[in-house]
Amino acid sequence: MNSFKFILGLGVAMMSYVYGQEVKSPNGNFVMDFSLSKDGKPTYQLRYKGKEIIKPSHLGFEFKTNHKEMDFAVQERVEDERAQDLANFLSGFTIVDTKTSTFDETWAPVWGEVDKIRNHFNELAVTISQPKTDRKMIIRFRVFDDGLGFRYEFPEQKNLKYFVVKEEHSQFAMAGDHTAFWIPGDYDTQEYDYTESKLSEIKGLFDKAYIGNASQKAFSKTGVQTALMMKSKDGLYINLHEAALINYPAMSLNLNDKNLVFESWLTPDALGDKGYLQAPFNTPWRTVIASDDAREVVASKMTYNLNEPSKIKDTSWIKPVKYIGVWWEMITGKSSWAYTDDFSTVQLGVSDYSKAKPNGKHGANTQHVKDYIDFAAANGFDAVLVEGWNEGWEDWFGNHKDYVFDFVTPYPDFDVVGLRDYAKAKGVKIMMHHETSGAIRNYERHLDKAYKFMNDNGYTSVKSGYVGDIVPRGDYHYSQNTVNHYQYALEKAAEYKIMVNAHEAVRPTGVARTWPNLIGNESARGTEYQSFGGSKSNHVTILPFTRLLGGPMDYTPGIFEMDLTKLNSDNHSHVNATLANQLALYVTMYSPLQMAADIIENYKRFPDAFQFIKDVPVDWKDSKYIEAEPGKYLTVARKDKKSNNWFVGNVNGDNTRSTKLKLDFLEKGKKYEAIIYADAKDAHFKTNPQAYKIETKKVDSKTVLDLTSAPGGGFAISIKEIK
Repeated sequence: MNSFKFILGLGVAMMSYVYGQEVKSPNGNFVMDFSLSKDGKPTYQLRYKGKEIIKPSHLGFEFKTNHKEMDFAVQERVEDERAQDLANFLSGFTIVDTKTSTFDETWAPVWGEVDKIRNHFNELAVTISQPKTDRKMIIRFRVFDDGLGFRYEFPEQKNLKYFVVKEEHSQFAMAGDHTAFWIPGDYDTQEYDYTESKLSEIKGLFDKAYIGNASQKAFSKTGVQTALMMKSKDGLYINLHEAALINYPAMSLNLNDKNLVFESWLTPDALGDKGYLQAPFNTPWRTVIASDDAREVVASKMTYNLNEPSKIKDTSWIKPVKYIGVWWEMITGKSSWAYTDDFSTVQLGVSDYSKAKPNGKHGANTQHVKDYIDFAAANGFDAVLVEGWNEGWEDWFGNHKDYVFDFVTPYPDFDVVGLRDYAKAKGVKIMMHHETSGAIRNYERHLDKAYKFMNDNGYTSVKSGYVGDIVPRGDYHYSQNTVNHYQYALEKAAEYKIMVNAHEAVRPTGVARTWPNLIGNESARGTEYQSFGGSKSNHVTILPFTRLLGGPMDYTPGIFEMDLTKLNSDNHSHVNATLANQLALYVTMYSPLQMAADIIENYKRFPDAFQFIKDVPVDWKDSKYIEAEPGKYLTVARKDKKSNNWFVGNVNGDNTRSTKLKLDFLEKGKKYEAIIYADAKDAHFKTNPQAYKIETKKVDSKTVLDLTSAPGGGFAISIKEIK
């Protein structure tokens, strides 16, 4: 049950509460000032405990004026001066109204790191008018104890009905040359390793950071993506992102490295336009999370709080999932998605697979899937993901193909009905896989039929994928049109009571609060890249401060064999993590959707370590961030939602590190047993990754554990109450 209060002050009355359009966070640590410059530019600045976070920064838009659907009460051609007036939504404003309010509620997420979230903020809504064009806009600021969110609102009005955004000009003026953890600005992918550098060094390092991908499009040598994590010289942690990305292009940031000002940079469509809007309309929120304690940044729920409550009334069918799958063997090249090598091209409904010779490497065959179902049932897993089950994989990638899959027709060696019944008898679900190859129009044509097929055959969740360039050609993964597609697929899935895990989709922005059937995304560099040459050993110490602030990631942890030549002699990649690090990820990389990603045989080799994966929950009552430093280390303790048991995870960066772990989060007066899975003394992610030790201890709330994490290592602990 939600409890809340709402207090409203209007117009001049608010001046006693907000001096000069000033609004503070409930605890008073953040102070946001709004004003208009001499030429009428909306301007804001933000301080935290008296320190500058955002220096005076301008807000506004540049509109397109020659689009035939634009309606500014202007017909046909306009004079150049008038066109400039209409394009400018940046200056010439006056303040016509201000409103303040305070909001305080506590809401219960369907799944999450905690079972209750407080949503508490002070708000300032400023209505500004542009007399020269008789147009107006509301800029709404919400200041929380963990940061600031602001958005633009276009109310219904005579002279602003349909309009096209040429660019949004939201500025974030930095107060210093901060250390940043960044990935290149890109319209099509977030699958990059992070680079750590000063802001002023981004341009010089950009080319090195911009590695190849199946689909990518950079826009500037100083462009970076959100969520952007930074640290100032005086120890402030600052994060820039967005929340509630609905019917709008994703925002990247472009840095002026001379004055250290970031400015919003929206993803265009195939025509180069940024957004097609119709008033009334609200943009996504632009967010600034900051603290002098890194733990408070990584624990922030502000992104979720800026989204609307759940629109799914009955959420009983939405359940966290722990799964295994026929996946890693294809990623490493041990098996194939394709059924045959006979076809160099495929036409669905024409190519006759019954006459094709099987290639002998196809992973999604009936007996192999049964083996995974058996293993899942024996070890308490909820589901088995099966990729490559459906016709069309022989020529699925790189051809800008529209009709690439139909999402319902299995290969000859995949028995849909037989496997459905076999899994049901074992108490296991099969997880559907829908790869679109970027052909979003084709996917939408087939969605109803594909989701009904899932309902008919007992599939309750789907992993969708968008590998390659978007079709229709010329569009991008993060444009307004494609963002709307992801939302359409998500809402359509809710109609069929299906949970969605979208890969290569736009990065999450807290939309899972509103649509909690979005139980996972990829949208970052996941475990698969360990098979494509490897990721940096400290990658997983950064993701919780960046990508995960918007929602959970299907990172696919749990790799036990780091030398991939043992799966495929032609794959010389190495997984840059220790085995203990891989266990810790089930705690540090929060997700209600967690995969044990390695092949069955490797788990059977290390049954003692595998026990942690079997035991660890995927839904939590409470979470404590014990120590945190982006790029260096992260230690998290979480309490199981269904018991009094706790689980702890630590991931470490490039250097050996010791931790004195206080267990003061445990309930006083109770006794517990801790099973500690830690790096062995000689462990190292590169030279000795499978060196681990397991120790059992009696502990209580007064216990302090001395633990050491290897480079690229960590530890995982299960703490069970002794009754």
